Amino acid sequence: MARRIAMTVTFLEMAAKPSALPPPSPRGRHAILRAEKPPPHFYRYLYDTIGDKYFWVDRRKIDHDKLAEIIHTPTNFLYVLYADGNPAGMAEFDLKADGSANIAYFGLMPEAQGRHLSFFFLYHTCMNAWANPISRLTVNTCTLDSPRALPLYQRMGFAPYAREERFVELLEGQKGPE
Repeated sequence: MARRIAMTVTFLEMAAKPSALPPPSPRGRHAILRAEKPPPHFYRYLYDTIGDKYFWVDRRKIDHDKLAEIIHTPTNFLYVLYADGNPAGMAEFDLKADGSANIAYFGLMPEAQGRHLSFFFLYHTCMNAWANPISRLTVNTCTLDSPRALPLYQRMGFAPYAREERFVELLEGQKGPE
């Protein structure tokens, strides 16, 4: 029997490039690299590790071939944040036919949290999205995400435009919130 967890999803949008100045680089060595046609196992490593405690399940439900098709689509962009040579975060956005882009997934590895990387990485994610001919950038967050997610998006310049009550279905063996 599937177990469901209720959540509130907030949808946000940005109609122009961020007007904030670029944030200073965090301490240590950092790089943001686009992963072009990433192997599905590498994508799953990022997705599962980052999304585990936030109940990211959608991409876990699809098979290897379908995942490869999604992440290898030319309008899908995956950027990986590296800190001191190790994967520290992922940002995935896709370009839509209507001239918008959507940040589908954004997050940091558990060990990278609390190191002042989020704003730095989100800023560069937004700038990479706006480097394409888009007129709108969207993202959503929910009450199962980090409590810092919504304020982070708003600090970057995203504005809420809708909210919905939804459910996430836990996968077999997955524990619910504590």
